[in-house]
Amino acid sequence: MRKLKLQMGVSVDGFVSRPESESWISEWDEQLWRFTADLIETSDTILLGRGMTPEFMTYWEEAANKPEDQEFRIAKLLVDMPKIVFSQTINEVAGLNSRVENGPLVEAVTQLKQQPGKDLIVYGGIGFVSSLIENGLIDEFHFFVHPFAFGGGGRIFKSLVPLKHEASTAYECGIVVNSYILDNNQT
Repeated sequence: MRKLKLQMGVSVDGFVSRPESESWISEWDEQLWRFTADLIETSDTILLGRGMTPEFMTYWEEAANKPEDQEFRIAKLLVDMPKIVFSQTINEVAGLNSRVENGPLVEAVTQLKQQPGKDLIVYGGIGFVSSLIENGLIDEFHFFVHPFAFGGGGRIFKSLVPLKHEASTAYECGIVVNSYILDNNQT
């Protein structure tokens, strides 16, 4: 069965968004770009929530047209990969290689995980990721911990979720990637 992997930026105090709209994402170094590309290449489908899809599509489709930029390799991977946008309110979405899934979340994701192929990767948003977590659908968590504390903001965990630590890697840019798997053996 394919795994569903989450890649998400988070502050050191556990928030995935700020109350203010200011950007807070740190600059990445070459090793972090390489780690991210390797993570993406283990997957063949991206899952997205409706709310963040327009920004995600616009950003990465523009970056895929700039071969001189450091983001180009990642952008090409993301743009070329099929994307499934989960929504109960829309039936189509603008963006290359994308389609909308209107069916029940648990059934749709479970069916995707049972199909042959590489793993699935999810990029958010908060409500969508929270629903995946609440339903035990995410198998791997890759948190990109940025060197900021917010003191408030959006969170993706609403209750206790048992995780097993797999790896931590600190990068020169100040970001630490903490990787976990869902630990179904804990109560």
